[in-house]
Amino acid sequence: MSSKTQKQLIAGLDIGSTAVRMAVGQIVPRGDDGDGYELQILGAAEVRSEGVSKGVVASIEDVVSSVSACYEKTERIVGSPIDTVWLGISGIHILAQHSKGVVAVSKADNEISEEDVTRALEAARSISTPLNYEVLHVLPKSFTVDGQTGIKDPVGMTGTRVEVEAQIILGASSQIKNLTKAVYRSGLEIDDLVLSILATSEAAVTSRQKDLGVAVVDIGGATTGLAVFEEGDIVHTAILPVGSEHITNDLAIGLRTSIETAEKVKIKFGDSVPDNISRKDEIDLYEMGAADHEVIKRRYASEIIEARVEEILFKIDQELRKIERSGLLPAGIVFVGAGSKMPGLIDMAKKHLRLPAVLGYPLEVASVTDKVNDLGFVTAIGLVKWGSMMIGRPGVAVNRPNPIKSVSKWIKSILP
Repeated sequence: MSSKTQKQLIAGLDIGSTAVRMAVGQIVPRGDDGDGYELQILGAAEVRSEGVSKGVVASIEDVVSSVSACYEKTERIVGSPIDTVWLGISGIHILAQHSKGVVAVSKADNEISEEDVTRALEAARSISTPLNYEVLHVLPKSFTVDGQTGIKDPVGMTGTRVEVEAQIILGASSQIKNLTKAVYRSGLEIDDLVLSILATSEAAVTSRQKDLGVAVVDIGGATTGLAVFEEGDIVHTAILPVGSEHITNDLAIGLRTSIETAEKVKIKFGDSVPDNISRKDEIDLYEMGAADHEVIKRRYASEIIEARVEEILFKIDQELRKIERSGLLPAGIVFVGAGSKMPGLIDMAKKHLRLPAVLGYPLEVASVTDKVNDLGFVTAIGLVKWGSMMIGRPGVAVNRPNPIKSVSKWIKSILP
């Protein structure tokens, strides 16, 4: 491998409400014969997140400290300096809108070029955005050429008019600026901003699942991200204002104990299906860090968890009903995120959502770290994978943030 390829490190930074995670990878030749390339994850690290509430920045100084600690820890693991990152963005401020863009074909022979597709996307991007919001992504759903609908890739076809139906992902300008400012102040440059659930989807689901119809659910600390795919296109995205932190809060109230003790109970004894637990099983809260000996029934703790998990699943089903996909996704639900580690979640999802359900681990990624099997790192690894798709191959320079150019590259990478 050339020294230039070795230096081509791709880093993904996931700033969550409970943890800041970073993963670093590089594109390497596949196998001994060097036939093609594959993404290899070199290292990953996490630190406790400070200064982030419900996915948005509450204190820039605290976020700078958390990001700095995380990337310094990652640098030590990887053994090489990290200069730039693909930054994931989430939070309840994220909005999604539908838009259409129409352009006339520019060539005299009416052959549609990549430039025509890019201009159509630019036209779709030129929507009236809510005050103080800016466009993060323009996600093409389908193209229409001279009235012929359902076209995936119009490049090379003949026509006089190209129309694209797209989903526009918007973020609050103030939150975007606060997040990027915190990262810049930690000493890192940003390759581009990526909606976290989209990056997660790149890592955890296959193109076959996206064709059949699948929902990716990322259960984080304070929010739950949702992305629905069908026929290879993104159909719907949503950020739900509920996550695994709410389970901890419920346990703290129900068990009348501290947040720290409740978190330990959740991690060590948590189960979202009370029927799986014997009525005789007990937990001594003193062993979990409480000041006094207080014995509680483990089944009671499970009932508290069950109620909140049911609420999360109900909200997911509400989003699926909005797009008339409730119980109608053949590839089912893929759960990722640290909150998905809760025992019993998959069984409850199958029951309440009436769909197949599995845990989603990163696919088609080689790794020397066991973090690749941690559900909490799927988004960070997905950001690395997203970056590798944009770069395309070793040695290709990355341009600094240019939303239109980034979207254009992304389209080329996913079009058949």
